[in-house]
Amino acid sequence: MATPAGIVVVAHGGQDASKRSVTALDPPVLRMIPIAWAIRRAVGSSGITVLRVQFQLRGWNGEQASPAADLNRLLDHIAAEHDGVPVLLVGHSMGGRAAFRTAGHPAVRAVAGLAPWLPFTEPVRQLAGRRVLVVHGNRDGIVKPSDTWAYAERARTVASVTSVTAIEIAGGDHAMLRRAPLWHALTAEFARLCFGLPAGPDPAAAAVRAAAPGITRL
Repeated sequence: MATPAGIVVVAHGGQDASKRSVTALDPPVLRMIPIAWAIRRAVGSSGITVLRVQFQLRGWNGEQASPAADLNRLLDHIAAEHDGVPVLLVGHSMGGRAAFRTAGHPAVRAVAGLAPWLPFTEPVRQLAGRRVLVVHGNRDGIVKPSDTWAYAERARTVASVTSVTAIEIAGGDHAMLRRAPLWHALTAEFARLCFGLPAGPDPAAAAVRAAAPGITRL
């Protein structure tokens, strides 16, 4: 197998606490399929591989942080198989929390959280040297958008963080079904940016690449 030019790992959501096994047909897993498709279309024939991770358990499960442990194991495997290949982590909800928690792994170059679950206790020091994107809808009734914006501001205080871009989607819900094309376009454009590819034609490209302070509202 040829060494990829880069790897995107797409992580699904879950629950606060659950020891039930994840299946391929769970709605949070299925919801990430179009996200992965959008990224694959965006990176085209650039040699970048897009992977969808499936966590073992549905819950975060307190200090066990089950999905973060799963993601760390995957990153260790990627680093062993493809030493030096940069990784972009993309996570939704609980998967976003796992992505940010593991962003300090040496293989990771950038991390994106889509309606991420980021309690005020979540650390940010591991984001040093990383490019960061957070996207949240203002109609999210599951996870507080304000927690995401607070996390973004904490991330901006980390020395040597490459950039932090925060984007609010007007009318966006937690499942990313309302205005779904915009969620997909923003994520795809971030992948292009992280791997040095030319900007896409979607107007979302400008918002992702601007890395403006505060929150950009679309």
